[in-house]
Amino acid sequence: MDDAAVNINVTVDDFDSVLWYSQQSDWQTPDPSSADYHPESSEWLRGTYHYTEVEGASVAFNFTGPTVFVYGAAGPNYGNYSVTMDQVVLQRSAYQSDNASSPYLLYSARNLTYDNHQLTLANAGGGGLLLDFIDTTVQLAPAGATVDNRTLEETDDSITYSGEWGSNQSGNFSGGGSTYTNEDGGSFELDFRASAIYVFGDKKNDHGLYNVTLTSQNTSTSQILSGVSGCGGAFGETCEQQQPSLKFFASNLANQTYHLKLSNIAGENNSYFDLDSIVLSVPSEYEPRDLSSNIPIPTSSGANPTSTSGGNDGGGNGALASATALGNPLLLLGFSVAWLARKIL
Repeated sequence: MDDAAVNINVTVDDFDSVLWYSQQSDWQTPDPSSADYHPESSEWLRGTYHYTEVEGASVAFNFTGPTVFVYGAAGPNYGNYSVTMDQVVLQRSAYQSDNASSPYLLYSARNLTYDNHQLTLANAGGGGLLLDFIDTTVQLAPAGATVDNRTLEETDDSITYSGEWGSNQSGNFSGGGSTYTNEDGGSFELDFRASAIYVFGDKKNDHGLYNVTLTSQNTSTSQILSGVSGCGGAFGETCEQQQPSLKFFASNLANQTYHLKLSNIAGENNSYFDLDSIVLSVPSEYEPRDLSSNIPIPTSSGANPTSTSGGNDGGGNGALASATALGNPLLLLGFSVAWLARKIL
């Protein structure tokens, strides 16, 4: 990572769509739509976490870059867990006699090759496993450049919609509103030029899968993500998280026009997709990173299970990548950008 470049620290919250839970019903979460949800006084980021006592329950996360930091909890009620980085499997324990202070560092990798990596966190038995958030960093522009973050509300004329879309109002939304569809194939499209694009929306258990395609003159990538919320994940009007959740992110983009299309996959439940806003990071100078592929990942150490708290080393550099983008110079990403939310929304 070029420390002199324009980099931003980002945080992937446990509710974000980039994280793929093998089975949502294996995990317990707070309900962000309940009356006793008070994120400002919670020890957990944004007041949420994913907790499981099911052995084998897992969550997968794809990223590109040299570092990643995974935060959760440790104490007498927690047990063993495994961390798989590409083909390397590491065994760890979150058990200790006293509860650790939060956030607790479950795993860190600081000196990875700037390349595509896949991380899977799984409960290995003996107690619970809790995921709070993941930290990493993404490069937006080379050294000496500036970056202008531009927010497009869901009503912006540059966004074109197909199908039937309704509207919601809430103080939690950027600009006070959002738009939604439960039509199968209902979609929106956007042509843009930027080094990174962020798509924000809310999550709820009557949401489902959606397909995102990003096309340029040289590349075309497509991936399916999930808007299903937590609280066990059963379909219904429950567990709504209106705080900005990143539905899609793409980075390492060149100085050319890209076409984004996001389509709802309604399925038999006629599930919904909600769009809140889109943010474009427009640099004064473009210099996408050249990514290698199939480079072996070095073994890195995880959290020390005997320590009383995890170190909050926020200096890691990295970026998140979708599984469909591995080996592709167009880096697709998905994460909840805490820094961006504070600066823009």
